[in-house]
Amino acid sequence: MTQPQQATTGPDATSGPVAAASAVVELALTACQAYGRPDLGSRLSVARRRLAEPGIHLVVAGEFKKGKSSLVNALVGAPACPVDDDIATAVPTYVRYGTQAGANLVLDGEPPRREPISVSEARKHVVEQRAADRSPSGGAAVAGVEILLPRTMLAGGLVVVDTPGLGGLASAHAAATLAAISMADAVLFVTDASQELTRSELDFLTRARELCPIVTCALTKTDFYPSWRTIRDLDTDHLRRLGVEISVLPVSSTLRSRAVQHNDKDLNAESGFKDLVRFVTDTVAGRGRTQVAVEAANEVRAVCQQLTDQFAAERSALVDPARAQQVVDDLTATKRRTDELKSAAARWNQTLADGIGDLSADIEHDLRARIRQVITEADELIEAADPADTWSEIEPWLESRVSHDLIANYTVLRDRSADLSHLVAEHFRAASGEVLGTFAVYNPVSLLARSRVETTISLEKMTARKQTMVALKGSYSGILMFTMLPSLLGVTGLAPIAIPVGLLMGRNSLREEKRRQLTARQAQAKNAVRRYCDEIQFVMGKDSRDTLRRIQRQLRDHYAARAEELGASLGQAMQSASEAVKRTNAERDKRLRDVDAELARLRRLAQAAAEVGG
Repeated sequence: MTQPQQATTGPDATSGPVAAASAVVELALTACQAYGRPDLGSRLSVARRRLAEPGIHLVVAGEFKKGKSSLVNALVGAPACPVDDDIATAVPTYVRYGTQAGANLVLDGEPPRREPISVSEARKHVVEQRAADRSPSGGAAVAGVEILLPRTMLAGGLVVVDTPGLGGLASAHAAATLAAISMADAVLFVTDASQELTRSELDFLTRARELCPIVTCALTKTDFYPSWRTIRDLDTDHLRRLGVEISVLPVSSTLRSRAVQHNDKDLNAESGFKDLVRFVTDTVAGRGRTQVAVEAANEVRAVCQQLTDQFAAERSALVDPARAQQVVDDLTATKRRTDELKSAAARWNQTLADGIGDLSADIEHDLRARIRQVITEADELIEAADPADTWSEIEPWLESRVSHDLIANYTVLRDRSADLSHLVAEHFRAASGEVLGTFAVYNPVSLLARSRVETTISLEKMTARKQTMVALKGSYSGILMFTMLPSLLGVTGLAPIAIPVGLLMGRNSLREEKRRQLTARQAQAKNAVRRYCDEIQFVMGKDSRDTLRRIQRQLRDHYAARAEELGASLGQAMQSASEAVKRTNAERDKRLRDVDAELARLRRLAQAAAEVGG
C-alpha cells in the first residue's frame, strides 16, 4: 500500500471530467469575450468557480463511541479528528484539501464565517465541552471545525464531515445529522462489530436513505471482535428485510493506521479499507466530480446554442438577401415573445408566485399540526406522573421530538420546493426552449440552538419538614374542633375522639396539599412546554417564510437572467441580419465564410462539451 502523498495540484486539475469540463468552459469564455457577450460569460464564470471547488460532501454518521473519528483519521491517513475514550465529538469536523496543514473555526452566521486557528487548538473546539469553552473571543457560536490537509484523496474537492454522535434516533444530534445528510452527496454510516444494528440505527439508516441517494455502512473494530462476520451477516439481513439497499463494509481503523505508518500492503488489505477507499474515491468523489463537470458542460452547450442561433440567423440573411426582411420579422416576433418572459404576467412567473404562496401556507399548516401533536403527547406524559420526578426525562424528549418534527417539516419544504422548481422550469422551457435551472433550499438546523425548554419553574416536592408542618396544621385544627369548640357550646364526651379525628384530618390535609402541589407542578410543566413550542413555531415559521422568499428570488433571478440572455441573442441576430442586406456581394461572400467558420467552431465546442463525463 502506498502512504497518502501530498497533492501538488488543485482539484483534479490535470485529468478526468473536471479537466475536460474546465477546458471547454475556458474556450467558451474566450468565445463570449470575442463575440461581445459578457452576460453569457458571467454564466460560465459561475460554472468555472464550481469546477475549481466542487465541494463533494461525505457525511460520516453513527452512534457515540462507534469509531467515527478513528475511521476518518484512518481514511485520510492523518490525525484530523480527536479520538478519546471518555469524550465525544461535539461539533462537526470538516476535513478538506489544503496545500498546507491548517485549521479554521466555522462560526455561525449568514454566510458562515471562518477564523484561522492552529491545528493543536482544534481539539478543544471539537470535543464535548461547555459551550462557553468552545466560543471564540468574538462571541459567535462555533458551528464546526475545518481541518485542511494536503491529501490526494481530498484534492478532487472531497470534504469528509465527521458529525457528532447520534445519541439515539430521538436525539437532537440525530436531527441535526439528518439535516446535514439531506444536503450531502453521500453518507457513510458507522457501527461497530460489538452487536448487530439496533432498531434506532436501522430507523436512522432508513431515513438517511430517503434523504441521500448514496449510503453505505462501515462495520468498525473488526480487529477487536472475532465474531464480526456474524454481525456483518446479521446487519446485511436486517437491511435486506427493510428493503434498504445499503452495503456493509467491515473495516479496522487500527490496522489501517498501522498499515499507513509502516507502508504494509498486506496489513492494509486485512484492514478492509481497500473497498472503503474505492467507495470514497470512485462512487463518492468520482461521481461527484463527474456530476459537476456535466453541469458545467451543459452550461457550455446552452451558451453555444444561443451563439449558434445568433449566427444562423445572420447566415440565412447572407445566403438569401431577398428573405432577409422575413428573417428579421421572424426574429422580431420571437423577441417579442422572449420579452414577455421578463414580465410579471409570464406563465412561469405566475406559477412561481402562486406556488410560493401555496407552499408557504402548507408548510405553516404542517408545522402547526406537528407542534399540536407534540403538545398533546407532552401533556399526556406530564399527567401520567409527577413532573418533579420525570422532568429530567421530559425535557430532552421534548427537544428531540421537536427537532425531528422540524426536520420532517423542512424535508417537506425541500421536496415541495424541488417540485415547484421543476414546474417553473417546464413552463419557462415551453415558452423559450431553455434548459432547466437549479435552486437551493436553506437549512434551518440552527433553530435548535435558539430556543430551549424553560427550566426556571418550581417542580420540587414538599420536603419532610414541610409535610410535617402541613400534617400538624391539619391535626391541630381537628383537635381544636373536637375539644375547645364543644366545651364552649356545653357539649361533653367528645374529647376522647379528638386526637384520632385530628390525626385523620391532618392526613387528609396533607393528601390534599400534595394533590394541589402536583396539579400546580403539572400546570407549570405544561406551560413550559407551550412556551417552548410557541418559541420554536415562531422562529421556524419566520425561517420557513424567509427560505421560501430566497427560493422565489433565486428562481426568479435565474430565469429572468436566462430571458435577458435570450433577448440579447435575438437582438444581436436581428442587427446582424439587418446589416447583411446592406452588404455588397463581395462583402456577403466574405462574411458568409467567416460565419461558417464561427459556426464550425461552435459545433466543435458543443461536441466537446457533450463528450464530457462520457
